[in-house]
Amino acid sequence: MKARITITLKPGVLDPQGKAIEGALHALGFGAVGNVRQGKYIEVEVTESDPVRAKAEIERMCEQLLANTIIENYHYELEAA
Repeated sequence: MKARITITLKPGVLDPQGKAIEGALHALGFGAVGNVRQGKYIEVEVTESDPVRAKAEIERMCEQLLANTIIENYHYELEAA
């Protein structure tokens, strides 16, 4: 199975990279852009064929390594191989 994981900063957490992107977009003439937030996108292949077990494995990966759950949220989608 393939997991598509999106990790974003929680609301209220300062996002300096998002602010830098926002400033660069304004400098390029995209003045209508505001409140830019950046995140991470990760794809993981797991050999587990049982969706319940695969979800548990992906959640463990996110909780233990991929996301800093103090300041980040994550969500994922599973796709059969």
